[in-house]
Amino acid sequence: MSDLYGPNLATVRAMSRDEVESVQLSRLKETVQHVYQNSPVYRDLFSQAGVHPDDLVSLSDIAKFPFTTKQTLREHYPFGMFAVPRDQISRIHASSGTTGKPTVVGYTAEDISHWANCTARSIEAAGGRAGDRVHVAYGYGLFTGGLGAHYGAERLGCTVIPMSGGQTEKQVQLLQDFEPDIIMVTPSYMLNIADEMERQGVDPAELKLRIGIFGAEPWTDAMRKAIEARCHIDATDIYGLSEVMGPGVAQEFVDTKDGPTIWEDHFLPEIIDPDTGEVLPDGEEGELVFTSLTKRAFPVIRYRTRDLTKLLPGTGCKMRRMAKITGRSDDMLIIRGVNVFPSQIEEQLLSLKHLAPHYQIEVSRSGNLDNVVVHVEPGEGVHADEGAQTGQQLQHLIKTHIGISAKVKVHGNGGVPRSDGKAKRVVDHRK
Repeated sequence: MSDLYGPNLATVRAMSRDEVESVQLSRLKETVQHVYQNSPVYRDLFSQAGVHPDDLVSLSDIAKFPFTTKQTLREHYPFGMFAVPRDQISRIHASSGTTGKPTVVGYTAEDISHWANCTARSIEAAGGRAGDRVHVAYGYGLFTGGLGAHYGAERLGCTVIPMSGGQTEKQVQLLQDFEPDIIMVTPSYMLNIADEMERQGVDPAELKLRIGIFGAEPWTDAMRKAIEARCHIDATDIYGLSEVMGPGVAQEFVDTKDGPTIWEDHFLPEIIDPDTGEVLPDGEEGELVFTSLTKRAFPVIRYRTRDLTKLLPGTGCKMRRMAKITGRSDDMLIIRGVNVFPSQIEEQLLSLKHLAPHYQIEVSRSGNLDNVVVHVEPGEGVHADEGAQTGQQLQHLIKTHIGISAKVKVHGNGGVPRSDGKAKRVVDHRK
């Protein structure tokens, strides 16, 4: 088994810091050279910044190279960022963006194998082992969560139960009937499952479930304690993002639960000042930046995640860990694990001629789940009944194109708050 996803966790734990950095430097040089030779986008970015792969001698030299942002990906939609011929792409995943077009990521067969390795290692760090049954309740499809967890569990030698999201009553039934050892899901939905168990009179302590691997949205230690108390499991944090790979970029060790360890043989992390771009020392909070070290189809150089955290010394091994995400440096909302930008909702609103271009998004939490209300008003001269019907259309468009359920409330003319300056598009009661 160690050959299938090496270096495995035992090998990782045995690596010294010098060994980690030696692997990083070797792979970083290869990656920078690869994108320079095979990605016209990166070749142009390097040229504009006045840097060349030969300028990279030490790990700190990565600071000479330009950042990659989500906007970079959008500008080259759909396949402009790929660094291998199209016929070498084995799979495509995508995540939504502010323009309504997704950010598209491609994987070679080797990339998918590395991804499975990282996720297998993550499941093992969480306390999983070969032979465990893994209930995957992340969504399957273009979203990386379901398939990322699935392939990693199989790589470790686990039995996968590919439930996907939704159907909460059936989730509870399968947790009883199929007796999984591990569940991989968003933390908020795990609490929803716990509510359903309570409604059905199911005692979580009688389930075989012992480990939860939770990601796709920020969650606090208070939520961890609530999940562990209600579900009688160990709750661990997994981190990933589609632009860098998917779930399995970093994972919390079950025996420390002190923040996800970054698999630094595959990813080079930095923390920068989000305003100036200056690299900050370990221990200081800023924006998390990643450079991929083993991806071929879609490598990223200094990708700005917008996640705010800090780098800390490793505890489970010599690879560094990240503190829990404290927020984001942009305006993105995370609704039930789905990334949502106000401009996405605006785009759908503006496609409906019977609604005025004034709106406000109200986010709250009822129990364990996020609720979204989009406040709008009819266009000038539009009858109230017609405005209400168009509100239903907007509700459908949001569900279809953005992937969240939202209630649309149509007010009278002037019913949506105005501003003399910058409009307050989002009222987030969860904060």
